[in-house]
Amino acid sequence: METSQLSAAIHAKCPKCRRGDLFATSMYGFSSQKMNTSCSHCGFTFEIEPGYFYVAMFVSYAFNIAQMVTMAVAIYVLFGSHNPWVYVGALLGVSVVLSPFNFRYSRVVLLYWLTPGIHYDPNRARDDYQKIG
Repeated sequence: METSQLSAAIHAKCPKCRRGDLFATSMYGFSSQKMNTSCSHCGFTFEIEPGYFYVAMFVSYAFNIAQMVTMAVAIYVLFGSHNPWVYVGALLGVSVVLSPFNFRYSRVVLLYWLTPGIHYDPNRARDDYQKIG
């Protein structure tokens, strides 16, 4: 059965075969997140060129801004607070707690939807696919 694009993205799978893992470690843990250099199933190299994932910083920034605006509106609607320190503390806390999420999914979004030329290949998803190299 073929894995959907959304399901593969949520589980951080290879965008070419949707089977191999993008990351070697879990999102939240005591060690830092480590990204695999290539797909364990099809051999696709994730970092297409040197510095490729620097662009993911912009995606992460957009995620962070959306999370902060959402949190600020939620605090205002739920609590009606006018104390700026409530907002500063809550927004910094949310930013720190969600930074592993932003790191991981900014790279996933970059690979899946923002890089032209990277598309799902059903042949790579086959069990008998032979890696090159």
